[in-house]
Amino acid sequence: MKLGFLTAALPMLSLEQIAAWAAETSYEALEVATWPSVGRQFYEAAHLPVETFGAREAEHTHELLERHGLSISALAYYENNLHPDPARRDAIRTHLKRVIDTASTLGVPSVGTFIGRDCTKPVAENMADAEPAFRKIVDYAGERGVKVTIENCPMEGWHPDGYPANLAYSPELWEWMFDLGLYLNWDPSHLVWQGIDPLTTIAPYAHRIVHAQAKDIEIQKDRINRYGIFGKAVRENPWDVGWWRYRVPGRGQIDWSPIIDALYEHGFTGTLSVEHEDPVWRGGEQRIKTGLKIAESTLRPLIVL
Repeated sequence: MKLGFLTAALPMLSLEQIAAWAAETSYEALEVATWPSVGRQFYEAAHLPVETFGAREAEHTHELLERHGLSISALAYYENNLHPDPARRDAIRTHLKRVIDTASTLGVPSVGTFIGRDCTKPVAENMADAEPAFRKIVDYAGERGVKVTIENCPMEGWHPDGYPANLAYSPELWEWMFDLGLYLNWDPSHLVWQGIDPLTTIAPYAHRIVHAQAKDIEIQKDRINRYGIFGKAVRENPWDVGWWRYRVPGRGQIDWSPIIDALYEHGFTGTLSVEHEDPVWRGGEQRIKTGLKIAESTLRPLIVL
């Protein structure tokens, strides 16, 4: 098992700058953000030019990784593959194929994305729409030696009323997507606020967990009495549920020792990748890096070198 982090936390830096800092901070791997270079939102990052990636870019990337003793655990493009706008959906899938092509060129084993959801349709209709689309994506990736992994984030901020908008939020849906040939980028934080014990989900699904994210969570119990489990009814910020927030490992309530022990026990040999979405440790490059250092110091003693 290696310890890494998702580069999306540092959109203001280049991959070269991130790699140098990661190596100094005892990280071993990078989950590299690959959103489009043009038209990105403020929280998205483009750390590899997948639209124009070729042999020259691959040589430069391999040299960079070798120089700093790092590997790329996965390429990351977490988008709504069931977007209600057909043109936007096509653009997302076109870019996803470019990310897969880049992963293949670099020898990166997996690409992470979302199932997504058309929030104008019920879940069953979305599942029916997803099946042929994702079978094609899985075939495309398989021909290039790449696995497609889905993060189990509900993406409630995509739904106008805060309901799940990524059809991968529960083990019930994992079993459905595994039948399509997809794998899991397992993140325990999303399970905790849904009332699912993350530890119980490792053994039954270990054979499909090829990448894992380390994100913690803080449950604010006094607030759930006001908002209920579905969160605020009216939100200025669609991601503000009102009674929980993400934290870096070591600042939330997840006990990482038994989780990492269970991953080892059930044969996980991938990367545990810190996904930094902690609002306390945001607000500029240095605060973000401090948050990543907190995560590293929490998780490093638990990972066998």
